[in-house]
Amino acid sequence: QVQLVESGGGLVQPGGSLRLSCAASGSVFSINAMEWYRQAPGKQRELVAAITIGGSTNYADSVKGRFTISRDNAKRTVYLQMNSLKPEDTAVYYCKMAVFTRPTVRSNDYWGQGTQVTVSS
Repeated sequence: QVQLVESGGGLVQPGGSLRLSCAASGSVFSINAMEWYRQAPGKQRELVAAITIGGSTNYADSVKGRFTISRDNAKRTVYLQMNSLKPEDTAVYYCKMAVFTRPTVRSNDYWGQGTQVTVSS
């Protein structure tokens, strides 16, 4: 039983900022990779940012220099700081975590419910 709850989405003007949060709860032993995806209407879901347990990060070219992913292992939470937002960033944002529910070799992937980000003047 693992649940991922997202928060922080909303409506902002171009050039504005938002910070998304995603917290895991339930039978969590540890968490490996944490990731953020987004999906706009009529488009495929795309990977926005990822962070490993060691802190290595990876970003989509479209958000490099503007978005920052971070994690707090004690709080079982991943964040996405979004600056200099553009209308093209409008989408539903989903978090995904690779979660170990016990000390086994393999983890299982869990998804958040999604949070709407709208960038419009």
